Amino acid sequence: MGDDAQALLDPVNSEENYPGVGKSLVHSQFRRPFHVEPTNIVSIKGEDLQRVTAQASAMSSRIQYYGRLASPSENALIAPDHVIPDPEEIFIYSPLGTAAKVEGYSDSSGKNSSIMTIFMIWNTMMGTSVLSIPWGIKQAGFTTGVCIIFLMGVLTLYCCYRVLKSQGTISDVDTSSWEFHDVCKYYFGSFGQWSSLLFSVVSLVGAMVVYWVLMSNFLFNTGKFVYNYIHDINVTDDFLCTNESERVICPIAGTDSPGSNTTQDISANRTDLQEFGMWWSKTDTVPFYLIVVLLPLLNFKSPSFFAKFNVLGTLSVIFLISLVTLKTAHLGFHLDFQWFTSTDSFVPEFRLSFPQLTGVLTLAFFLHNCVITLLKNNRNQAKNVRDLTVAYFLVGLTYLYVGVMIFAAFPSKDCIQQNFLDNFPSNDIMSFFARIFLLFQMTTVYPLLGYFVRVQLLGHVFGKVYPSIFHVLALNVAVVGAGVIMARFNPNIGGIIRYSGAICGLAFVFVYPALIHLISQYRTRELKWPSLIFHVFLMVLGLANLISQFLM
Repeated sequence: MGDDAQALLDPVNSEENYPGVGKSLVHSQFRRPFHVEPTNIVSIKGEDLQRVTAQASAMSSRIQYYGRLASPSENALIAPDHVIPDPEEIFIYSPLGTAAKVEGYSDSSGKNSSIMTIFMIWNTMMGTSVLSIPWGIKQAGFTTGVCIIFLMGVLTLYCCYRVLKSQGTISDVDTSSWEFHDVCKYYFGSFGQWSSLLFSVVSLVGAMVVYWVLMSNFLFNTGKFVYNYIHDINVTDDFLCTNESERVICPIAGTDSPGSNTTQDISANRTDLQEFGMWWSKTDTVPFYLIVVLLPLLNFKSPSFFAKFNVLGTLSVIFLISLVTLKTAHLGFHLDFQWFTSTDSFVPEFRLSFPQLTGVLTLAFFLHNCVITLLKNNRNQAKNVRDLTVAYFLVGLTYLYVGVMIFAAFPSKDCIQQNFLDNFPSNDIMSFFARIFLLFQMTTVYPLLGYFVRVQLLGHVFGKVYPSIFHVLALNVAVVGAGVIMARFNPNIGGIIRYSGAICGLAFVFVYPALIHLISQYRTRELKWPSLIFHVFLMVLGLANLISQFLM
């Protein structure tokens, strides 16, 4: 009977006919297709090879059903062999709702080269944190800031390496499909699973809040640029400028944001500007305008449309690097290391507020909750560690370049803002295009982040990613409300980044990777004192990083 069923589905179903296909897809003894009546087997466009047509959809639904009955760490409800489709009927489904049919049958099909893997990691880590690196260097001091960027890059890389190797510490269970939260559940039970979920959601919600604040900022400055251009208003004549060749903004002493909260700051004696400022305020009105556009987008079942615009993240970072290079060339370097003469260009080497930079960098180098997924698609798994190291090196180099160049070029160091684009007036052409670019890119990425929050939170709590429109709407209103509140009352992205980075970094970056490594060494009787001291030091460092954020 088994031979008859196999002949019905594929008269030549063997590994020899699918060169390069491993036992995970085709095996003559263990991987048998489910039985289908001969009347349901048809040929497509006269092809000799018989295929299952309507059954493919049923198989997909059945496999997804099995997969949702238990977590990946439990083998009891793994889909059995007889419901696995033939290789020519296999579709690869992405978390974003798109599907692609497998065209080739080789071990490297669908895999990425090392260059592509490094590029994806670089693109994933390079986010809004790069806008706050110059401010972080100001808070830490020049030499201290540069050293901290290097040290945090090395420490987060090592902890990311430990996350990547955490699956290999488990030998009694098949961990090939596991994510890091499954590893946490294996070692720490339900507490590990739910706590890792909590910290992951904190990192995502923190990123969404930062995005809302930045989108409000960019939309406000874009609208002000258009208004000033139409009414022929020269903003740079009304702001305190610290350089004659390149106009830059220095806020009023004692404030953390430029005096451009509303356009009535430009010229308060003009009635038309006062009226425009009432309706176009960076904190009072613009954050609420964004609700009309973004809240409906968050309720889509599948954000696959927005995933197509991910390339904008790379282009926006490249444009920012170009802007930094040109602005530095025009401004020149303003560095004064003399300790006994007070000047605007004086550069302190060390400041007690340096933990603010460590908090920002914890999120800036944060990849630990998705590194396993990213590197699973690497064509050469033996080079995962090398590719991860190269990617971290490039990310650190990018942060150093942007941070050092802006810090060195800005005439007055105390004027550097948490978002360094705020140091350039709204009618600066390059800054205008940078804000437009980032605004559009964040508008497309924001629904993706909302989808990830929905998948992690609602998927674990209710077992469904989209339980109902009311559940999804309630979650989205809460997330959007958090962004609006922060944009309205505390629009300081540096503070948001460092708090969320220190909170999620405590678990994902410092504690869980180090603790899992220590437990695995203890169980295999390989634990030594140097390893114990070093990894305990990492955990203490993560805790100190979090506590220090509340003391600054």
